[in-house]
Amino acid sequence: MGKVPLTATELAEIATKTVDHYNINADDFFAGTRDHDVSQNIAALLKAIKGAGPFQILDFGCGPGRDLQAFTALGHQAIGLEGSTQAAAIARKFSGCEVLVQDFFNLQLPNDYFDGIFANASLFHVPSQLLPKVLDNLFATLKPQGILFSSNPRGTNEEGWNGDRYGSYHDLKAWQAYLCAAGFTEVDHFYRPPGLPRDQQPWLASVWRK
Repeated sequence: MGKVPLTATELAEIATKTVDHYNINADDFFAGTRDHDVSQNIAALLKAIKGAGPFQILDFGCGPGRDLQAFTALGHQAIGLEGSTQAAAIARKFSGCEVLVQDFFNLQLPNDYFDGIFANASLFHVPSQLLPKVLDNLFATLKPQGILFSSNPRGTNEEGWNGDRYGSYHDLKAWQAYLCAAGFTEVDHFYRPPGLPRDQQPWLASVWRK
């Protein structure tokens, strides 16, 4: 038997509780993550984009703005998108970038606008039931040949609550199936942190072309 679909009420609860967690913990989250080194991920996105910069980058789930600042320092035009109003406020102040506050499940983005999307530790909060819709939205907002980078905690295709945050934990095969179904072509994938045995690399990173 297939998995019972989540109801509209359950989906609304997932969105509200997860965003509330980041609103309540925005300052602590900023302090705890601002020094994380994700330069490997940023480089993977930028390397895959064709043409000469500066590029239009959407930092999807930008949190308090660490990576917005990094993209800006590299000379690119970065815009953040965040569900948490508190995290978005920190991101605007810290990075000086525009930050959109939107519900991940109901995105409103322009078509064919971004050269790249940086979805670092954000798409795993989307229930698998809604992932095709969200990926369709991200595909549409990329320019032709645009690049989507994602990094998510990997698992064995389970999903559910982890405290007051909802998460979906895909393995490589399942993740590839979702992205290919949305029309993306795989460029690369790798596991993080680098240089460790696979069982000590909880993050699956992947690069996809429109």
